[in-house]
Amino acid sequence: MKQFIAAGVPLAALGAVLAFAAPAHADTASSTINSLRAQGYDVKISRVGNAPLEECTVIGVRNLPGAPLPFNLNDDDDFNVFTVVPKQKVAVSLNCSN
Repeated sequence: MKQFIAAGVPLAALGAVLAFAAPAHADTASSTINSLRAQGYDVKISRVGNAPLEECTVIGVRNLPGAPLPFNLNDDDDFNVFTVVPKQKVAVSLNCSN
């Protein structure tokens, strides 16, 4: 049975994560991970077992706590100011036991 867990997550962000996590039962773990990375998430992976990634199943996707805050980078001449927004982190839990 697939189970998706999220705690303390804004509903819009949770919906975006779960939209790609929901078809995990049909897709491979690597395609789910790649889909989240393509959306701009920084994906952290935790797994149980040591089977190859192709044999793993996704058992959970959740946002990691602490929303990233944008910060400004100023270069030396102060004419160019860049706003940098860190990527939102998500955790993907895999079952890789045989």
